[in-house]
Amino acid sequence: MDDPRVLFDLTGRVACVTGASSGLGRRVALVLAAAGARVVGVARRAEALAELKAEAGENVETVAADVADRSGIEKLVDQIAQPFGAPDIVVHAAGINTREVADDVTAQGWDQTLALNLSAPFFLSQAMVPTMKSKGWGRIVNFASLQTTRAFPGGIAYGASKAGVGQLTRAMAEAWSSHGITANAIGPGFFPTELTQAVFDDPDRAARNAAQTCTNRNGRLQDIDGPILFLCSPASDYVTGQVLMVDGGFTAK
Repeated sequence: MDDPRVLFDLTGRVACVTGASSGLGRRVALVLAAAGARVVGVARRAEALAELKAEAGENVETVAADVADRSGIEKLVDQIAQPFGAPDIVVHAAGINTREVADDVTAQGWDQTLALNLSAPFFLSQAMVPTMKSKGWGRIVNFASLQTTRAFPGGIAYGASKAGVGQLTRAMAEAWSSHGITANAIGPGFFPTELTQAVFDDPDRAARNAAQTCTNRNGRLQDIDGPILFLCSPASDYVTGQVLMVDGGFTAK
């Protein structure tokens, strides 16, 4: 039997990670680089991206851009390909949650949420797929959520976008997996990130969320390492169209 560790080796692969300036996106960029990939991190905040590059070293380059700007997708894809070549792997970790309750949802908040959480993963992937097809290999990993299947207070726009991510992932798999491109999604539970800062700033609320899981704790950044590496590597060659919940069993209860 061959060494099973080679299934998780990303040496020679190029990955693009959006939302790489903080939180889970930043963690993903570091994990993929540690596994041998050359990584291009994309986010709006250039200073935070510079800190990522300083920590990760020569296997990580960055591009400061707004992935929700659909008119700039073609230029962005060219920028992403400049350091290491066109990506084999794209991880869509960029996201926003305006936390507007249903009665107070604004058109601006709604459009901003869907543009970043749902439209950007599709159009950026669509622009990268031709090169993946030419290689006969690719990995698309979207970020779903507890709210892909659950309704939370103040989450109607976010929940709608993340439910859409679930179906987008299945539709991407149907469209592109025959070309060797798998499409899956990670569904994080409660992790300490900028997006969930309001949750962790309330100790009682954080404790209630932990009690909702089967493991009796909230997520730690390192809990994403194994699942993301699995979905980005040859280990998941026969896995596509799936949403892998990394939530400590929150959605199992």
